[in-house]
Amino acid sequence: QGELVASGGGSVQAGGSLRLSCAVSRLTYGFTYMGWFRQVSGKEREGVAVIYTRGGSGSYADSVKGRFTISLDSTRNTVYLQMNSLKPEDTAIYYCAADFSVESSRVLDSREYNYWGQGTQVTVSS
Repeated sequence: QGELVASGGGSVQAGGSLRLSCAVSRLTYGFTYMGWFRQVSGKEREGVAVIYTRGGSGSYADSVKGRFTISLDSTRNTVYLQMNSLKPEDTAIYYCAADFSVESSRVLDSREYNYWGQGTQVTVSS
């Protein structure tokens, strides 16, 4: 089993909500940054939301601000992405990622992360 296990994708209509979960295995507990990225076929992977696990607030892509919320449950070693007011353009494969050291000015840059979970498909229909 991988170090990061993502779940919660699915299909919804525009305006609906989904919650993604990313569970961290005990062996790799201690990541300082965890977040969600998404990718559409033929496009680069883009950062959606990232959280500093030691007490910071989340950082969000402009396209999801006000609609998505990232949160951390330290007792369960799990990061959540609550997605509300979903739009068809949110359709993508969503990946969770984590690392121990990330340049603070590049927290939404996928190249900063070395630990990745499997993708989970999110489909939003109009």
